[in-house]
Amino acid sequence: MVRLTGYGFAVDTPTPIEHRQGRFGGLLHERRWALVLWIVLIEGLLVLFDVIPWWTVLLLAAGSFALYIAVGRGHRSVAVREGSWIAAVSQLVVVLVPVLAFVLTALAIVLLVLVALGVLALLLLDRR
Repeated sequence: MVRLTGYGFAVDTPTPIEHRQGRFGGLLHERRWALVLWIVLIEGLLVLFDVIPWWTVLLLAAGSFALYIAVGRGHRSVAVREGSWIAAVSQLVVVLVPVLAFVLTALAIVLLVLVALGVLALLLLDRR
């Protein structure tokens, strides 16, 4: 929505729909990053808590990417193009969630070891 103001009043005018773009396709295009983030959040938590096996997510990512390349990218319908893009991107990002969790866990362990070494050094250097 575009808000036009002037002369002491405000009018909301609808955003124009591009040529050959339906309402649903336009809505998907407008909110595709928000949809990707919600899908990644929900599915990523399910993967981290072992509700969904990681290999299933890997297969879904490969399938959705192949579907986007084969069908979605060149499809006439904006809804199909946007929907397949959202599915491919969200699945590919979800594949990275366990990798990111592993890296963050490794960094936390390294930080914990460094803190422990620092505390040990302080205790050994204390001469009281």
